[in-house]
Amino acid sequence: MTQLFADQALLPDGWMENVLVKINADGCIGQVTPASEPGAAAQKVGILLPAPVNVHSHAFQRAMAGLTERRGPDPSDSFWTWRQLMFRFLDRLTPDHVEAITAFVQMEMLEAGYATNVEFHYLHHQPGGAPYDNLAEMSDRVVAAAAQTGVGLTLLPVHYQFGGCDGRDLGPGQIRFGNDVSRHARLFDGANAALRHLPGDSRLGVAPHSLRAVSQTSISELTGLAQHRPIHMHLAEQVAEVDEVCAAWGKRPVEWLLDNIDVASNWCLIHCTQMLPHETIGLAKTEAVAGLCPITESSLGDGIFDGVRWLESDGRIAIGSDSNIRISLLEELRTLDYSQRLRDHSRAALATPDKSTGRRLFDEILRGGAQAAGRDCGRIAPGALGDLLVLDDTAIDFEGRDGDTILDSFIFAGRDQMVADVWSAGRHVVTDGQHIDRAAIVERYRAVMRGLGDEI
Repeated sequence: MTQLFADQALLPDGWMENVLVKINADGCIGQVTPASEPGAAAQKVGILLPAPVNVHSHAFQRAMAGLTERRGPDPSDSFWTWRQLMFRFLDRLTPDHVEAITAFVQMEMLEAGYATNVEFHYLHHQPGGAPYDNLAEMSDRVVAAAAQTGVGLTLLPVHYQFGGCDGRDLGPGQIRFGNDVSRHARLFDGANAALRHLPGDSRLGVAPHSLRAVSQTSISELTGLAQHRPIHMHLAEQVAEVDEVCAAWGKRPVEWLLDNIDVASNWCLIHCTQMLPHETIGLAKTEAVAGLCPITESSLGDGIFDGVRWLESDGRIAIGSDSNIRISLLEELRTLDYSQRLRDHSRAALATPDKSTGRRLFDEILRGGAQAAGRDCGRIAPGALGDLLVLDDTAIDFEGRDGDTILDSFIFAGRDQMVADVWSAGRHVVTDGQHIDRAAIVERYRAVMRGLGDEI
């Protein structure tokens, strides 16, 4: 049993002082006692928070960071030209590369304060598209990385079949993603078998890549495959994507999904940066989560999520790092909130009369992240997984602060280095701000980076 004694802790009923938290051997919280005494066995900590979920990641893209910031000969450089660079880059990656990169990404997530990696995993096959002897080889490598880092993992083997809404074949690079529905089902079973090598808090979900990359009938088949599991899908990210779906399927992406699929609380729709007001309200009512990745959405020029209207409609949100060019929980939340302020010429756009901006954002991503990951986390309460985050209470920006002002100071004035300790399902994976296996993970990643070079 792990015992923590916190000077301040954010519990479901609000901030409490002198909180004793006991985590059982199964990784679940067994006891939470405010106004308590520490006892000799308890580790004393300052500020204790639930640790959030990173709801959307393509781990391999971390190794591309810094390689796509030059404009090509096309004056309309965009998401689509970036995507061609990404396809060229991924053709150089081996399973060993993917395992090393994924471990590094998961380590950075943990050090940033996330306890869980939801990996939207579509790099399945060899260059040229031939499957590996083990169809789930690349899923195995994501699992192996999680075994090393101790991160909580929700693995989403992605179904990706077509190069566009017209059903065209996959192109170079992209062909490494491709499966028909039958082969994807076998891949899904292989990923499920791989997860048995991890602790019991790991999860499996279903991921039709986007309306552009799958057929209308396969979406229905995949929802049947999911049963109760999480279903994640890219939706309404780019103007050109909206136009293509509208031309081929007769409706805008959100409209088509709402009219044709029973979207429910196990769904997580990624980005949703191109929604009209009626789509925002309609999708929010389904209780699906909007998986937001503000740093990547800014980098790729996706657009600004309609966060004010979404939250006013009781919509649910979670935060992810997507391309992983910068893994920072704080910067994701700042970028989300500041984009609302810039668009609307406002301040504290997402605050409410009873919650500050930082508190509301943090509460929302805890709830939405747990839901989207299919993971009982995001709360310090008996029965929940021990996904916990400790902030360094000696940081200068916390001086004289307490309650919700701690979260405002952390998110809007703080640094990633304020994260002191992280537990994932009771596994103490970050201590004094660093992952417990940092040296080995970093050295292996360095070797990969040296081998890949600095050109695409």
